Amino acid sequence: MITGSLVAIVTPMLHDGSLDWAALERLIDFHIAEGTHAIVAVGTSGESPTLSVDEHVEVIRKTVNRVAGRIPVIAGTGANSTREAIQLTRLAKDSGADAALLVTPYYNKPTQEGLYQHFCKIADSVDIPQILYNVPGRTCCDLLPDTVDRLASHGNIVGLKEATGDLERGREVIERCADRIAIYSGDDATAMELILMGGKGDISVTANIAPGKMAQMCSAALIGDRETAGRLNIELEDLHENLFLEANPIPVKWALNQMGLIAPGIRLPLTHLSEKHHERVYQAMVRAGAV
Repeated sequence: MITGSLVAIVTPMLHDGSLDWAALERLIDFHIAEGTHAIVAVGTSGESPTLSVDEHVEVIRKTVNRVAGRIPVIAGTGANSTREAIQLTRLAKDSGADAALLVTPYYNKPTQEGLYQHFCKIADSVDIPQILYNVPGRTCCDLLPDTVDRLASHGNIVGLKEATGDLERGREVIERCADRIAIYSGDDATAMELILMGGKGDISVTANIAPGKMAQMCSAALIGDRETAGRLNIELEDLHENLFLEANPIPVKWALNQMGLIAPGIRLPLTHLSEKHHERVYQAMVRAGAV
């Protein structure tokens, strides 16, 4: 089981929007040195909607190669087409990923039965550990606890990234499903509490900027050390909030550029962070000890 701080890593880009492979390698080495427990490549934070299939797979392949088995690599392979999700998941497996992260289909607005059949079809088709990803605020599609409960018995479904930020929802899926699958937070602001109630980690945006502190916080929460986890989380709270002043990954890419880790490249329709937010994000970085 993969546990701890799982960074939802950005996809570095140059000024013209082309992929920056050298910066990706630097980021991976940075995370491993800082103690990040796993890397999630080409998720929402990795701008997956704007990457071609070839680029998507190449990011996964290069991430796996650079990590070289030092920590697990989870590949974002979700899509609003079941066939495309199966294709991406197969390609991720062939590239050497340790697991796949599958977001609920966006825009289509499937029924709960449609979601059940979608995820079962992928799990039946590709023999790789699969983590489901529920983020209704971005997809307009909510994977309800009853459906998670049904899916949790499939041998290839090993986890759920629950990104609603609703701790009562998190408690319910932990109580119903934690004996079969790992429940991860997908909401940095509530991640500590979810882990303390039985979650196995946080698939984190904040970890892009403060990987060491996020890893320490998650590790403390996993052993039930509320005092240590809480002290660390207080220093991270401003990042949890201010990295979402505009759509993710706009603020986090700006912050990484300020740290000298990546160029400022980002792809339309996303734009650079508005100047009015620069000081708030920077001060959050200072408070977290990132600069």
